[in-house]
Amino acid sequence: MLAYTFRRILAAIPVMVTVAVFVFLLLRLTPGDPAAIIAGDMATPEQLEKIRTSLGLDKPIAVQFFSWFWLLLQGDLGTSLISNTPVTAMISKHIEPTISLALMTITLSVLIAVPLGVLAAWRHGTWIDYAVMSVSVIGFSVPVFVIGYILIQIFAIDLKWFPVQGFKSLSAGLGAFLERAVLPSFTLASIYVALIARMTRASVLEVLGEDYIRTARAKGLRENIVLFRHALRNAAVPVLTIIGTGFALLISGVVVTESVFNIPGIGRLTVDAILARDYPVIQGMILLTSGIYVLINLLIDLSYSFFDPRIRY
Repeated sequence: MLAYTFRRILAAIPVMVTVAVFVFLLLRLTPGDPAAIIAGDMATPEQLEKIRTSLGLDKPIAVQFFSWFWLLLQGDLGTSLISNTPVTAMISKHIEPTISLALMTITLSVLIAVPLGVLAAWRHGTWIDYAVMSVSVIGFSVPVFVIGYILIQIFAIDLKWFPVQGFKSLSAGLGAFLERAVLPSFTLASIYVALIARMTRASVLEVLGEDYIRTARAKGLRENIVLFRHALRNAAVPVLTIIGTGFALLISGVVVTESVFNIPGIGRLTVDAILARDYPVIQGMILLTSGIYVLINLLIDLSYSFFDPRIRY
């Protein structure tokens, strides 16, 4: 197990280096001048040149890359060109809302979707199966911002159960955090419940036709044990893939929900940095997202080997 884990970690290093090179070159070779954005429309050529020199933008691309990569190895993501704030400090300030929202969303999605998917597979071809699949289609079809506004209208404006917008940290208390996290979490969960439920249904339905399931039933095991201990465990690999990928997508793709509910997360930070062509912030956010993807993939691989030991070999 340790050797398998070590091999997976080694395989992730070239991926991150490739991402770093690609991100650096992509941002540097796209049209536009960050010095012009910082200086404004009325800046003189001399002022622009002075800003480029102070930022190191007048140096060759290779020199810029190795200087940036050396600082990156030391944990320094640079300083924002616009706010003159360290990128690590900006990410630390904005990452808690996004991580909290993503964790709560994926927890709700798994707790709701996996039992629904197992139930739909168990009752395949009945009204229960059709009902679960219909809800899944609706979850895929309706845009997330529409669901968000509907929930705000019903539960925040009409019933006044929750605040309309905003975010409270866990340090402010569990009640205050949940009060503002419930609506955005259910908004995002509507998509992932549909996705995870469909995958769970398909995987469990395939496993239920195997010989060992018939043997388990023939031995007189209770149906819930057959479904959750035997069928679901053997159908877990594709389900885990969807759950892990969904969590990684949540980290990088919550910008719409953050905008609807006015949550100061990393999605909004990324959009603001892109609009301002703030190279260090964009690079830091992409590297953070890539690192999360690599970490999630590593955890998924390790969980694969737990459910199916053959994968280690």
